[in-house]
Amino acid sequence: MPGRAEGGASRRRLLGPFLATLVILTVTAPAHTAPLPAGFVRLADVDPSIRQDIRYAGLENFLHRKADGYDAPVCILTAQAAKALSSVQKAMTETGLTLVVFDCYRPARAVADLREWTKQGGPPDPQWYPTVERGDLIAKGYVGEFSSHSRGSTVDLAIAAMDKKSTIHPACGAADIGTLDFGTGFDCFDPASETAHRPLAAEAAANRKMLLEAMRAAGFRNYAREWWHFTLVGEPFPKRRFDFPVTAN
Repeated sequence: MPGRAEGGASRRRLLGPFLATLVILTVTAPAHTAPLPAGFVRLADVDPSIRQDIRYAGLENFLHRKADGYDAPVCILTAQAAKALSSVQKAMTETGLTLVVFDCYRPARAVADLREWTKQGGPPDPQWYPTVERGDLIAKGYVGEFSSHSRGSTVDLAIAAMDKKSTIHPACGAADIGTLDFGTGFDCFDPASETAHRPLAAEAAANRKMLLEAMRAAGFRNYAREWWHFTLVGEPFPKRRFDFPVTAN
C-alpha cells in the first residue's frame, strides 16, 4: 500500500493534465459582454448585409477621437427599428445598392461627451463645421444637449453602390467608400446638409429624395436639418434615454 506522500504524488500526476487544461480554458475563454437591454438588438444579427461604418467608434469624425461609450464599431438599435431598416435594405439590394449606417444607438454618456467638447471652444473646422465656431455648434442646432439616438430608434445613414469602391471626398463632412453623392458628407454642420437645401446638384438632390422616400416607406421620419438622420415613427422608447455602452457580440 503506497504511503501518503507517494499517493499524493500519484494524484497530482493524474490531476496535472486536467488542471492545465482548466487553466488554459480559463485564460482563453472570451469575456462575455453584458446582454443588451430588452428590446434592443445588434443590427448585424437582423441584417448583416447592411454596411456599418460607425464613425464615433474611431477617429474619422468631428471629434477626431473616439466618443465615450463606443467600445466597438457596432450598430445597435431597437428591434423594431432594425427590422424596419432591413426592409429598406431589401429594396435597395434589388437595385445594386446598399445602406451604410454611420451611427445608431448613442449612449447618453457619448451625448454628454459631445456636449462638453463643444464647450471647449475653437475655430471652425474646414472639414466638419466650416462656417461655425466650435462653441456655437449647440446654439446653431448642430450638436444637441440631448439626442434621439439615445432612445435607440434613430439612425444616421446613406446609400452606397454595392460594386463601387471609390472614395467620395465631399467638401464638408465624412468621406466614405462607395457612397452616392448627397451634396455633403455625414456630419457636415452646415446649411448645405438640410434635406431640402437648394441650390443642390441634380444628382445629389435625387439621391436625397431616394433615401427620404425609402425611409418614409419603412416608417421613419427625417430630421430636416440633416439629410442622413431618421427616427422610427412609433418608436418603443419615446421618453427614455439609455446609457449602456456600444459593444460587440
